[in-house]
Amino acid sequence: MNVSELLREMHSRQNTDFIAKIILEHPPLFKELWKIFLANEEPISRRAAWVVDVITEKRPEWMTDLIEELVDTIPSFVHDGMKRHSLHILSRSTLPEDKLGEIAGFCFDWLMKPGEAVATKMYSMEILYRISEIEPDLKHELADTIRLQMIEGTPGIRSCGKRVLGKLMKDASSIRL
Repeated sequence: MNVSELLREMHSRQNTDFIAKIILEHPPLFKELWKIFLANEEPISRRAAWVVDVITEKRPEWMTDLIEELVDTIPSFVHDGMKRHSLHILSRSTLPEDKLGEIAGFCFDWLMKPGEAVATKMYSMEILYRISEIEPDLKHELADTIRLQMIEGTPGIRSCGKRVLGKLMKDASSIRL
């Protein structure tokens, strides 16, 4: 079974779910899928990213040994789909403490970047909030950045921003925002 051929066949939710089902039934194929994803080659890597995202929702433990490699690779992604799926995976994974600075760096960069995709900004906010739980000194900067993004942000940005700011305000008893 060739994962690459399956990814090239069609780009649809149905095909994504079909490939995910096959790989969940044959776990050794995940290694091949992961290599295709990290190759960062359009469009096949983006399609692989979607399948990895679907699979790791069902099998989050499959990311345990791969999360640092993902963190190291994420900054090289330029396509919105690659960023979106990668950040979604990261948002539900255990964040490696020795990589928190790197993660915060690219998340803040994408959150502040004009024209960045809404989903990328939203997942970045969520990840930055999780980092701020570990590094409380980031709470002020995160709150200020979210407020700035909400000024001219889309409804999705404003909604996510309100939700994250709400969490930050609950934390305000221990810090001053």
